[in-house]
Amino acid sequence: METQKTIAEPVGIAGKGLFHGKDAELTFRPAPENHGIVFRRTDLGNATVPALVDHVVKRSRRTALKLGEAVIETCEHVLSAVAGWSIDNLIIDLDAAEVPGVDGSALPFYEAIASAGVREQAAARRYLVVEEPVTIVQDEAELVALPSHDPGLDLTYQLDYSPQNALIGRQLQQFRTHGDDYRDQIAPSRTFSLEAEAKAALAQGLFAHLSPSEVLVIGEDGPLGGNAFRFADEPVRHKILDLLGDLALVGSPIRGRVIARRSGHPLNHELARALVTQGRRQGRMELARTANVADVRRLLRMMPHRYPMLLVDRVLEIDGDRRALGVKNVTINEPFFQGHYPGTPIMPGVLIVEAMAQLSGVLIGQSLEQVGKLPIMLSLDRVKLRRTVTPGDQLILEAEAVRIRSRIAHMRCRAYVAEEVAAEAEVKFMLVDDDQS
Repeated sequence: METQKTIAEPVGIAGKGLFHGKDAELTFRPAPENHGIVFRRTDLGNATVPALVDHVVKRSRRTALKLGEAVIETCEHVLSAVAGWSIDNLIIDLDAAEVPGVDGSALPFYEAIASAGVREQAAARRYLVVEEPVTIVQDEAELVALPSHDPGLDLTYQLDYSPQNALIGRQLQQFRTHGDDYRDQIAPSRTFSLEAEAKAALAQGLFAHLSPSEVLVIGEDGPLGGNAFRFADEPVRHKILDLLGDLALVGSPIRGRVIARRSGHPLNHELARALVTQGRRQGRMELARTANVADVRRLLRMMPHRYPMLLVDRVLEIDGDRRALGVKNVTINEPFFQGHYPGTPIMPGVLIVEAMAQLSGVLIGQSLEQVGKLPIMLSLDRVKLRRTVTPGDQLILEAEAVRIRSRIAHMRCRAYVAEEVAAEAEVKFMLVDDDQS
């Protein structure tokens, strides 16, 4: 069994942000099993931002995360180094909006982690396995994820700068997370810019604190400012570095093969989102086949609903008072099909929403503070019915707690048929004493 990893002790690294030049100090800290990679803004009251693609915000030429008021700028090199060490759980403290840029590569972060040491943990690693091909295309750029027998992630990147810079031209590089040496092959490669791009960025107020000797700026005849390539194909290696960092935002190590052509951060993020969607769908389907946290007999003890209004057949998973998954098996024997519609049976959308609300009630009831409370639906927002539900479908219901208080609960819900979202809504409840209902 391959187990999760964190670092053995805290370690810090300081420097100016690559894009904006503000002083910043970053500290890697150990984290417990199943914690994941989480940034923490120490200058904002320890506001946390999980390193997940759900929190990516648009930026030019870099990756940035945002949750609430906390922003983490240019985090791809840090995440690439963490992925290079196969670390699963980490707290990354940061006292500014942008991480230190250091030399524009992942090597300083990789070596900082080396000095702290990597510690094995007891829990098993949880991989996201690519089981179906995914293709992302935009103009001349393309990213493809494929199933693979490799035990890790196999990356191939094709870079083509032949129209803009003949010196870079076409470059091809491959890297495997299991078997290849990240420290020597990928980590030292630096972010780069063509001379014209660097001048345009300076005109926008970016990189003003840097000179061509401190960052890799490539002219027609080679690097400027007395700089030199660390590898003959350093640009394509850095593209792999960035891709590894961006794919770390799926939240789990990946098993599969990824082929990239001219892709950058926006396309990398799109692939990460598509892989997360695939992974969640696989997880839901596997739970639907195997899990049974609460069958209908236990549900009758947990819920006040009865025939014909009990619309949850089974609870698959309950994560504290944060998230629940459930199932509604839709059969032709449902009483509403007699009139909706006799010739074309379709489950009413309001009943799909009711099923999601009922699962929400189960989740709300997990909080000790809500024992003896009855959730009464107060309002519905952002309701979308995305596909019809017909006899033979299996609805997989998902409820996530946005906020639960003593008298009010706010839930975010979705209902799926296989991989398709059938409905979604945000539901607010008023919590009343059960004997007052």
